[in-house]
Amino acid sequence: MQSKITLKYSPNFNNYKRNKKDIKFLIIHYTGMKKEKDAIERLINIQSEVSSHYFIKYDGKIIQFIPDLYSAWHAGKSAWRKKKLLNNFSIGIEISNPGHNHGYKNYNKKQIIALIKLLQNLKKKYKIKAENILGHSDIAPVRKKDPGEKFPWKNLAKKNLSIWHKVNTKILKKFRREKCDKYEKNLFLKNVSKIGYAKCKTFYVTRAFQMRFRPELVNGKIDKECLKISENLIII
Repeated sequence: MQSKITLKYSPNFNNYKRNKKDIKFLIIHYTGMKKEKDAIERLINIQSEVSSHYFIKYDGKIIQFIPDLYSAWHAGKSAWRKKKLLNNFSIGIEISNPGHNHGYKNYNKKQIIALIKLLQNLKKKYKIKAENILGHSDIAPVRKKDPGEKFPWKNLAKKNLSIWHKVNTKILKKFRREKCDKYEKNLFLKNVSKIGYAKCKTFYVTRAFQMRFRPELVNGKIDKECLKISENLIII
């Protein structure tokens, strides 16, 4: 059962009301700010020109800033598969976390429990596919790192709230840091494009892929472990 959600108005949204069927994606962010209260203030400040639909606090309580059927300003310049500017097709969820620039830390249990309940509710309500529950770094790999390598994508996949590879982790680890030749690197890039990542500089798309599917080592370098994960993901 979904926890009670507190409503708090943000003026930062598009006035055009969407149809339910327009909502195809759920995008997860971290706030990337030292103080939670400052992050909340920024999301409701008209001068910031940023917002999200939902905000999950450190204590697991949820705030809703904008109704689902209006586009919040959370994704910015973004793309996934054939869709661009994902604000128009998504619901944005911010999780309180200082992020990579301010002492990035693990998401706590209360936050993840609240997030899972929220995702389950939204996924069912808008008939969203598990493969369309994404991180900000997935849809904007050059600009963004959130929700980052500490976000528990694998655990969400167990609840059908994400996708995850099915390759044995002990076998995979043997290929970590093993160099790929030019053909293998190109094959990896073709695979991530099939998964949904937009074309951009190799370092950034590889880093985004690693934060999502190989968080143990995020270095932006293609290795054979990354290749094998990508191969498995495109056949799921």
